[in-house]
Amino acid sequence: MKTKEEIFTGVKLPGLAMLLFNILFLLFIIGAFVWLVNTSLSTGLTVFCSILLALFFIKNCMFWAGFMLIEPNEARVMIFFGKYEGTVKENGFFWVNPLYNKKQLTLRARNLDAQPIKVNDKNGNPVSIGQVVVWRVMDTYKASFDIDHTSQAKASTTQQGVTTIRLLDKMKAYENFVKVQSDAALRYVAGMFAYDHSDNENEKLTLRSGGEEINEILEKQLNERLTIAGIEVIEARVNYLAYAPEIAAVMLRRQQAEAIISAREKIVDGAVGMVKQALNKLSEEAIIELDNDKKAAMVSNLLVVLCGDENPQPIVNTGTLSN
Repeated sequence: MKTKEEIFTGVKLPGLAMLLFNILFLLFIIGAFVWLVNTSLSTGLTVFCSILLALFFIKNCMFWAGFMLIEPNEARVMIFFGKYEGTVKENGFFWVNPLYNKKQLTLRARNLDAQPIKVNDKNGNPVSIGQVVVWRVMDTYKASFDIDHTSQAKASTTQQGVTTIRLLDKMKAYENFVKVQSDAALRYVAGMFAYDHSDNENEKLTLRSGGEEINEILEKQLNERLTIAGIEVIEARVNYLAYAPEIAAVMLRRQQAEAIISAREKIVDGAVGMVKQALNKLSEEAIIELDNDKKAAMVSNLLVVLCGDENPQPIVNTGTLSN
């Protein structure tokens, strides 16, 4: 018994040749019937010929059910009375045994644009995160027999378009399977990392800064979960990331405060360096001798000028340096 995908090795004839044969066979049956009606034969021979022509007609009708057209990136899973016989991926028009059940599958790539879901990051902060997944069916055996898609794939009662409707419903079942597993993988990956470096500066990788590394981890998790269904993930990436609405305003103020503190630290470091450079320059070139009190006053004034939020207002001293 076959338990993995295999190439179909049964009888597979060119469709056009069999189409011509079936048409000629049908014309032969019609001609024989006309000849039988217009010819006087014994009763026994007439009955025998009638039964033979009826059998030929039934066989001709069955032959018409053996045709199948396979477009690029499509496949047919061949089942003979419940037994898997192989998969046909070759493009073209073919004829096979009409008793085969020819399940249609598409191997084309499909998109899943998942709506953002609310999850908790490594630090327990609620975040909203979304993803885009590009996937396709790779293993037709697993896709057909290892997951349940028949409960959602219902055929139309009309004869026209039955195959198309079955395929669409089947692919919807696969999409639902991919969506559920994608949500599970996204929750798992989001819980492995913090949203950013706010709580821990030592975090090497976060959801915001991870970029391609986070996408690679997500793609690996998806492939592990979807292998059972014969589905390959071509690409997976995070396309939406934000704090959950209930803490978004608080986190925004926190980020603003951190930005202000960081800017102030740079301003103070620069101001202290400039003051130090000015004092050293005055001392080296002996432009003016300043005692400790004068140096302290100069440092205070320069820091106020350099670190202030508003432009300083100059004050002209018309006295001496001591007054």
